[in-house]
Amino acid sequence: MRVIGLTEFGGPEVLRVIEVPDPVPGPGEVRIRVHAASVNPTDTLLRSGAVSARFDGRPGPYVPGMDAAGVVDAVGPDTDTPLRPGDPVVAIVLPYGPHGGAYAERIVVPAASAVPIPSGADFPAAATLLMNALTARVALDLLAVPAGGTVAVTGAAGAFGGYAVQLAKNDGLRVLADASAADTELVTALGADEFVPRGDDVADRFRALAPGGVDAVLDGAVLNGLVLPAIRDGGGLAVIRGWQGPADRGIRVHPVMVGEAATDHARLLRLREQAGTGELTLRVADVLPADQAAEAHRRLAEGGVRGRLVLDFTAFPS
Repeated sequence: MRVIGLTEFGGPEVLRVIEVPDPVPGPGEVRIRVHAASVNPTDTLLRSGAVSARFDGRPGPYVPGMDAAGVVDAVGPDTDTPLRPGDPVVAIVLPYGPHGGAYAERIVVPAASAVPIPSGADFPAAATLLMNALTARVALDLLAVPAGGTVAVTGAAGAFGGYAVQLAKNDGLRVLADASAADTELVTALGADEFVPRGDDVADRFRALAPGGVDAVLDGAVLNGLVLPAIRDGGGLAVIRGWQGPADRGIRVHPVMVGEAATDHARLLRLREQAGTGELTLRVADVLPADQAAEAHRRLAEGGVRGRLVLDFTAFPS
């Protein structure tokens, strides 16, 4: 089969089509014929080598991608799953594992990491769901703000941020959202109660809306310490790039490691249900042929992409 991968780390130009053997599902696993894979910032970190230590010396090729949608084409032995060949599914994929990432004609994942495609969604839209929505769900669960509390979301127009806004609202929280002024309408449509324009004084802007401080921040913009003053004493900060602090005033910093929840089937099923009912909005910025992955990475690096760029794998030979 063919994958979009790399044998050396670097810029977008290192991504290329590579022939590899078909993966074989083992016990507890399913194989999926990929139709669409979304492009996330974490894919660019893999490609650049910023997190190469996670491969623990394993040789390439390395295949990025954490989000895939497609059709089950094989079920491993001794696998307890209702999924059967021919079922359309979405899956969260761990590219640092033995089977590689989602930029592939076929992928193998734990059966618990795949769920039926959301009702009414096509493959490109479905491919934008699980990784970012699960990250937001894990962040909210770590923060554990009771219904009626107030949270702030930075980078609210992004994929993680947008899902964080919608999930927080569904949890009964008041949501303050930070984004560029051009994204006011988008963030408001996602359900934010108050909009805060982006800027280095974002903490002051949040405090103006919540004078006692917000209960927690979900930091999609990776502001880290810059946003700490917005949080009340004893509140929480969920970070998505592993920042550890320091934080004072009893504020707890929660690094969100989405890979640890990749086989939390109940959470994935709930997100799939919420996408099917419209509680979560699936946003596709553009769909590109899979062999244009380098262009997708360039566009992502340029900024300004709203929703997710998606790679179309249906043109790859079966």
